[in-house]
Amino acid sequence: MARRSPKPRTASSVCPCGRGPYAECCAPLHDGKPAADPEALMRSRFSAYALDNSDFVLRTWHPETRPGSVEPDPTLRWTSLEVLEHSGGGVFDAEGTVEFRAHFIDGGKPGVMAEKSRFVRHDGRWVYWGPL
Repeated sequence: MARRSPKPRTASSVCPCGRGPYAECCAPLHDGKPAADPEALMRSRFSAYALDNSDFVLRTWHPETRPGSVEPDPTLRWTSLEVLEHSGGGVFDAEGTVEFRAHFIDGGKPGVMAEKSRFVRHDGRWVYWGPL
């Protein structure tokens, strides 16, 4: 099955994470700006999954826990994100957590992925460590 192409985004397109215009929300992070905190990184990673931006997903994964590759699933479409809780991740923190629900459609059937994720600072940037 052919890989679906990422949806084109304009300055006024709503960000996949649901927080505002893509150009002001996750696009700067996808273009290399460091995330201010774990929640911002979580949102940008969700948006990257929704846009099939696996390079960003891998780049923001801690090297000790990062898989060799992330392959988009052409039958899966990420539809919305709910951030339930976040802690840590302040200016002086070395780690933080984000609990979320990511909604998707897989083969025409809706589903939800729930996770409480750990984020740590690595080389001065927030990165995803893995689930708690």
